[in-house]
Amino acid sequence: MQQSDALAPERTRTASSVEAKRTTTINSARVIPIVPMSDNGSEVARQMQICNACRYCEGFCAVFPAMTRRLEFGKADVHYLANLCHNCGACYHACQYAPPHEFAVNVPKAMAQVRLETYSEYAFPGTFGALYKRNGLTLSVALAAGLALFLLLGTALHGGVSDEVAPTNFYAIFPHNLLATMFGAIFLFAIMALGIGVTRFWRDVSAGTVSASAPAVAEATKHALTLKYLDGGHGDGCNEENDAFTLARRRFHHLTFYGFMLCFAATAVATLYHYVLGLEAPYPFVSAPVLLGTVGGVGLIAGPAGLLWLNMKRNPERGDTRQRPMDRGFIALLLLTSASGLALLALRTTAAMPSLLAIHLGIVMALFATLPYGKFAHGVFRSAALLKSSIDKRQGTSMNLGSD
Repeated sequence: MQQSDALAPERTRTASSVEAKRTTTINSARVIPIVPMSDNGSEVARQMQICNACRYCEGFCAVFPAMTRRLEFGKADVHYLANLCHNCGACYHACQYAPPHEFAVNVPKAMAQVRLETYSEYAFPGTFGALYKRNGLTLSVALAAGLALFLLLGTALHGGVSDEVAPTNFYAIFPHNLLATMFGAIFLFAIMALGIGVTRFWRDVSAGTVSASAPAVAEATKHALTLKYLDGGHGDGCNEENDAFTLARRRFHHLTFYGFMLCFAATAVATLYHYVLGLEAPYPFVSAPVLLGTVGGVGLIAGPAGLLWLNMKRNPERGDTRQRPMDRGFIALLLLTSASGLALLALRTTAAMPSLLAIHLGIVMALFATLPYGKFAHGVFRSAALLKSSIDKRQGTSMNLGSD
């Protein structure tokens, strides 16, 4: 305790002075300038200096072993650690230096504040990221409503909502080539924007990192798909609104992610049916696209609803309240996508089908258009951080600090 009290001011001074004045040489070949950090980044660096002296939480998640490989924390280090953090809260509940202690160590909150900055800094185009950051919920709902209304008006002008349209004939409402063009353009834009963002992120945080080996890629993939670091380090889960351990957040994340992937698989299989087998939608309920979409849609109802419930109950000291519009905007689009899709499936043989189809397509378009700027992007950045963690563990360190 006395040692930590004595070292903390000096470490804070050292981190801030290094951040402004130094450059770091990697392998005596590449000189990487250290750029000034934001106030939130400096706060993470300060807390990491304290945590590096304590190390009580070293076994909780990947953040703390990664922390022990560093004596100083530059902007790239802070961005890497912030996106490696899963915000489970185990370290906050265990920390002896958490508020009201004078050290005021609150790693989940500090990391969440930096993550919000990375979403905007690495977003492409940057103006879109800044807009979504400020008005995520409003923008998501307004965009979905606007696109759905646009498609509804389009069908009305062409007689698509009249009784003359045969039930279940989706392509009589929107021709297949039109849908493929619209969604193909939006999907390619989302992939491009996400790709540019994560490439920028990786370029900044991977200096001095060796090439990824197959075991490192396999381990990072496993950790990402299983959400290993939402187990609290002991397998019983993390803390939500109190000190009780729970795996609820991990399970709701799994329902959301795998529900989304099943819906994406349903679309991919339907594309195969159309272009390879010559079978046009709609398909019978026992077909692969419908079964995959139904199971995925149920997952996309249960998972986001559970995450929204946890988000509303979450202790505000455990995260960044400024992210709530972004979080809830993404959750709202997922819920609206799955609810409208299941409603379309249930009522596709009725006169309500054209209107439901227009509404569903508008919501899905809004979801894909906002993917690079919300919580989906954080999953991509976190996967990149997990890959760097797996590579670094195999690269080793000459400082003999910590263990994995």
